[in-house]
Formats: sequence, structure tokens, C-alpha cells
Amino acid sequence: EYQYISGGFLNGIFGGNGYDAFTLFLAAALIVVFAVQQYRGRLAKLKYKQQVEAQPLFWLKIALIAAVVMAFAWQLAHSRGLPVVLILLAALVLIYGFISQNTIFGRHIYAMGGNLQAAQLSGVKTRRVNMLLFVNMGLLSAVAGIVYSARSNSAQPGAGNMFELDAIAAAFIGGAAVTGGVGKVQGAIIGGLIMAVMSNGMQIMGIDQSTQSVVRGVVLLVAVAFDVWNKKRSTSGA
Repeated sequence: EYQYISGGFLNGIFGGNGYDAFTLFLAAALIVVFAVQQYRGRLAKLKYKQQVEAQPLFWLKIALIAAVVMAFAWQLAHSRGLPVVLILLAALVLIYGFISQNTIFGRHIYAMGGNLQAAQLSGVKTRRVNMLLFVNMGLLSAVAGIVYSARSNSAQPGAGNMFELDAIAAAFIGGAAVTGGVGKVQGAIIGGLIMAVMSNGMQIMGIDQSTQSVVRGVVLLVAVAFDVWNKKRSTSGA
């Protein structure tokens, strides 16, 4: 049962002839929620006279994302169904995406990341927010430890060593800035996927573990350097 957390699949709930209908239904529901969220965000920007992309480009973006999601779901539906760990990941993305974009706590985090002194002068309880952030990181670390130990079917004290390097690199690749104040959960997930693909590729190629650490460090260094350069360029341009 414990291994089911990381290696289990949900299928057969809605039936299906040669495919899992539940997987396709869940993917379609996710696309609808995403489209509604994006459309509401577009209306909010238009309300405050902010710049948005042209309407045809907006719907084209939605259609392309929907096509990619449905193609991925189709492959899963014809395989073993929906992985439990993918459902867990989707739940975390939705929850933390909502918290970061639609709650006061989330806006306080962005404010502290952008300018700590300004946030303090604006009345943000920075110590309380920091405390909650550390508690939250403990919670997410526990979730990651459960999934990882269920995947490897073992628990070692040093199993998570250097994972923080991958996490930091994923955040920067996904759009977070060194100075803070920007970035989204979805971007961090994309950055994590890039790091995971790179790590898996190096393992398949049989590259030494120490060399893998060097490569990940170089990727992180390049991501941070690009962010610093981009920040300086935008500042000088302004």
C-alpha cells in the first residue's frame, strides 16, 4: 500500500473500451479549469487597461496547451491509467498556484521577495510570513520524502542529499529571480521537469555521479547569471 503512493495507477473508474475514460475525463476537466482561469485573468487585465495578447493568439495558446495535455492523457489512458503521483503533483500545483496568486499570504510572499524593507514598512508581518514559509517547506519536504521512499522502497538518512540544488535550479529555470518578487508555481514545475530529464539522461548515459553534480551546478550558475544579466539590462533600459 505504501508503494502505491508513487507506483500506483488509477484506472477503470469510468470504464472504457481499451482505454481509461477516467484519465481522459480528468484531463478534459483540467483543461476547462485552466481555460476559465486564463480567461478571467485576461478580463481582469482588460478591466484595469493592462496590455494583453490579441484574442486569436490567446485562444491559440489555449488550444495548443489543450492539445498537448490531451495527447499526454491519451497515452496514459492507453497504458496503465493515471499515475497516483501525477494526481498528487497536480493537486499541489493547483493548491499552491491558488495560494500564491489569489491570497493575501501569497501576495505578501511576493512583496517580501521583491523588497523586504518596503514590505515591512507596508505593514506585512514578515516574521510571521517567514515562519509560515519554513513550516510549509517542512510539509513539502515530508511529502517529497514519502514519495521518494515509496518509489525506492527504502529510507536512507542521506537519500535527499543535493536535492536542494535541483530545487533551486528548477525555480530559477522556471522564472524565479535572484532578487525575488516574480515567478509562478507552473514555471517551477517546468524547471523541475527540465532538471529531471537532464538527470535521467545522464544516468542512462552512465555519467559519474560527481560529474552529474557539476553539470547541475553549471546549469544553476548559468540560470542565475542570465537572471542577473537580464535584471541589469532591464534596469539600464528603464
